[in-house]
Amino acid sequence: MQVGGILETALYVSDIKRAEEFYRRLFGFTTLLESERLIALDVSGRSVLLLFPEGGTTEPFPVPGGDGVIPPHGGSRGGYHFAFSIADEDVESWRGRLESGGAAVESVVTWPRGAKSIYFRDTDGNLAELISPGFWSIY
Repeated sequence: MQVGGILETALYVSDIKRAEEFYRRLFGFTTLLESERLIALDVSGRSVLLLFPEGGTTEPFPVPGGDGVIPPHGGSRGGYHFAFSIADEDVESWRGRLESGGAAVESVVTWPRGAKSIYFRDTDGNLAELISPGFWSIY
């Protein structure tokens, strides 16, 4: 047996509609699920970005129409870090898209093995990164 990858990443945000608009506008992510409790965005057909309102997951959640309960988790907003993979040839285009889309680029790093990272913050202060191949041995 082997794990196939990370399927979901959860962020806790002050305004899920504002966060959804930010990620849809900058990256073109489509919405997979939208409810009072969360918004799920499709990240390149391979993973899901879950947007929860801060404090919205601190109680057990009975699964509607299903059997079981989702245990409580997290709930604070901001302070998280995650990275999206990008192609080498797209680094400068992404930098321009972020800046023109209202996401201030905080830092651009060129790593010893050639990877490049662009760091920026989302609307809730989460540190997001776009990274090209060459940092991790697996990417």
